[in-house]
Amino acid sequence: MSHSIYFNFMINSDKNSVYRAVSEPEHLVNWWPLKCSGTPKEGEKYNFNFTDQYDWYAEVKSVEQNEHIHFKMTKSDKDWDPTTFGFDLEEKYNGIYLHFFHKDWPECNTHFKHSSFCWAMLLKGLKDYVEKDIIIPFKDRA
Repeated sequence: MSHSIYFNFMINSDKNSVYRAVSEPEHLVNWWPLKCSGTPKEGEKYNFNFTDQYDWYAEVKSVEQNEHIHFKMTKSDKDWDPTTFGFDLEEKYNGIYLHFFHKDWPECNTHFKHSSFCWAMLLKGLKDYVEKDIIIPFKDRA
């Protein structure tokens, strides 16, 4: 049995701004990794660098501009490697309803629970970045 993390929340912005924040390295570094590289195209590799010890890679499994981007981890650690995470954007009258998932965790262990908490904090940082242009310094992120 695998385990999953899900969050749905509103971002008061337009689809293009939210999509860019979750797909373009120059925006991802403002709310998630320390350094990032990659191109939002299916099959492309992304590097999510948090420290020298946590220098992780993923492949874009599915992407449609301004609609969604999904990543499959390819080089991280034993808990993250089997996982896929992504962002689906739904336009609502007052902004973008973001559907986030991080699924296929092998165990509901301490790392899974910690990552669930971290995603909640990081996604709040994403919301603040897109809505208010607030960038939390990397050392202060979840």
